[in-house]
Amino acid sequence: MRMANPSGFALLQKKAPLVGAFFVAAIWHLPALAFCPLPANPQPVAVRQVVDGDTLRLTDGRSVRMIGINAPEIGRKGRTSEPYAEAAKRRLQALVKASDGRVGLVPGAEVKDKYGRTLAHIYGRNGNNLEAQLLSEGLGYRVAVAPNVRLVGCQQLAEQVARKAGIGLWRSSPVVRARDVRQSGFAVIGGRIQGVERNRGGVWLTLDSTVVLQVPARLQRNFPPSFFDNLKGRQVEARGWVLDRSRKGGLQPGQRRWVLPLTDPSMLERISG
Repeated sequence: MRMANPSGFALLQKKAPLVGAFFVAAIWHLPALAFCPLPANPQPVAVRQVVDGDTLRLTDGRSVRMIGINAPEIGRKGRTSEPYAEAAKRRLQALVKASDGRVGLVPGAEVKDKYGRTLAHIYGRNGNNLEAQLLSEGLGYRVAVAPNVRLVGCQQLAEQVARKAGIGLWRSSPVVRARDVRQSGFAVIGGRIQGVERNRGGVWLTLDSTVVLQVPARLQRNFPPSFFDNLKGRQVEARGWVLDRSRKGGLQPGQRRWVLPLTDPSMLERISG
């Protein structure tokens, strides 16, 4: 991995105590790798503020949610920041500073999210995709939400670098066993598929009798026909945003409390037989 600017990296090292010497050393010795090559004609934009590890505010007033990465949440309203949240923000600040505050923006196929933020890939002055760079340093989780899935493959490779090196979020496994899920929000969950059902709502995969993975009917066309073959009994790892059906009386008799909608095939990985 090529560091965008040694002084920017030194700034991160100085200001981010959460990172620690083990993390800095691990990143510095990773090999130079090219992730997600720069496409033709990205939009040049100026960054006014780095909000957190996956969100920027531009000088033209737009708020940009970076595609393909979910950084840990920074604590607000008295809440404690999640591990590596501040480190992810400071690293992104350093990468933006290394580009003199000007970056390349490539809008997604879906250009806005439900909050009105622009959905886009961001590239530094040296052509590096910033989401992939953060993923390769263990400062966020790879996510794929259709239809913005063009860079899934290279972002998967970037995350694997951090995972294999055991750095950042992957220093200790963040994978939660399905039976240990206790709250809603983003999670990486491991378990065994115990059942596969289909109805008008989509495909429902029961994970260790406690969590249900849902492929919504509107997204089924994005999953290959063979995707669900021989899934029953397989050990898998799923990721996404867990929903709590018990909120506001939404849990019906016989239903599992926890549901994790799958937004792309890459959000479910088969681990073993």
